[in-house]
Amino acid sequence: MGEEAFTYRPRIVDPVLKRKLRGKGAVLIEGPKWCGKTTTAEQVSGSILSVDDPRTVDANRTLSEIDPEKLLEGKQPRLLDEWQVAPKLWDAVRHHVDHHKGQGQFILTGSSVPADTSEMVHSGTGRFGWLVMRPMTLFESGDSTGEVSLRSVFETSQASGRSDLDLDKLAFLICRGGWPESVDMDEDTALDQAFDYIDAVIRSDMSRVDNIRRDPQKVRGLLRSFARNQGSQVSLSSISADISSSETAGVSEETVSEYLQALRKLYVVEDMKAWNPNLRSKTAVRTSDTRYFIDPSLAAASLRIGPKDLIGDIRTMGFFFEALAVRDLRVYAESLDGDVYHYRDNLDNECDAVIHLRNGKYALLEVKLGGETLINEGAETLKKVLRRIDTDKMGEPSFMAVITGTERYAYRRDDGILVIPLGALKNRRHRTVEA
Repeated sequence: MGEEAFTYRPRIVDPVLKRKLRGKGAVLIEGPKWCGKTTTAEQVSGSILSVDDPRTVDANRTLSEIDPEKLLEGKQPRLLDEWQVAPKLWDAVRHHVDHHKGQGQFILTGSSVPADTSEMVHSGTGRFGWLVMRPMTLFESGDSTGEVSLRSVFETSQASGRSDLDLDKLAFLICRGGWPESVDMDEDTALDQAFDYIDAVIRSDMSRVDNIRRDPQKVRGLLRSFARNQGSQVSLSSISADISSSETAGVSEETVSEYLQALRKLYVVEDMKAWNPNLRSKTAVRTSDTRYFIDPSLAAASLRIGPKDLIGDIRTMGFFFEALAVRDLRVYAESLDGDVYHYRDNLDNECDAVIHLRNGKYALLEVKLGGETLINEGAETLKKVLRRIDTDKMGEPSFMAVITGTERYAYRRDDGILVIPLGALKNRRHRTVEA
């Protein structure tokens, strides 16, 4: 039998990439392995160099040292895939862009930060545009109906639409993750992918990312602890204590810090920054980052659990659903020139997600798995947070919403707070991702 024809699933970053190519000589796409960076870049590239191709990787490294221009020859935009394998390419691209005027000359993709950044002489400011790519959102994978546009909600403070997700489907989507190749696999095979991903991180990637040998058992213990504490502002010392209490060999706070830095370089984990608004009182805002994996499936795989385990522990599933929502909200918000933050003050007023757009608009969101009791709880939390904010200086939020997992419909409550199923959400009002 012949191979099935490949069909590209449009990504939310597609128009962002095209826009950045119009404004810069080179664009760097960063993100975790297997999230679709290369495939997305191939849609607009004129020629491709796979820097890490085993057949030519040694020659590519050598040529990048002695005559890098040879590697840059080809129809533009020229894609340099996994460029960090030969870090000298960075300055070669910068030099080429400087001396060959024009936009959209190169696309660089990388699934890790170069092990030795000392080989990069210049920062690339003014020549490079940056783009972070994450695993697929539910809308990109076809699991959200896309009937609620985040942009439209910012403009109208209204939401109307339906979700087709139930508890079983949601648990599966959390554990499958947003890895493009897993989307069209049968369920059992799709669920294997995050497990294989974490095994590769533990066995090889953590030592290869910066050529420092790391203990696989300690990496596994760290990932388990991080997964147990995702969505919290857990300290390094607490992670160290958590690992040491469950592992035969303890892990120091310094080791935790160093291992987490390697995981960040691999884009396995991605912390969320704290939001610091103008407040009505002198209440102190907590500035600790909130811990998340780049995709909730990696947390599930780190704990070696699957959909049935989540359904059997609804409280834990709520934390994993929050991580799923954060993944999607980050992608949707960034496409609207926004960022997602977490808010918590020293009185323990807390908001799961704050979307703050470049134009100054913002929204407060709580994430709840579903059910009237939890939705009411989320709404009350939002009201408490709003009372802390100095709206004379900040302005009123564009909207406040409880993002849910199992609710079927989006609607506006009598108190003005929206209820929006994650399975109905998308970034823009257009019918297609690419529009």
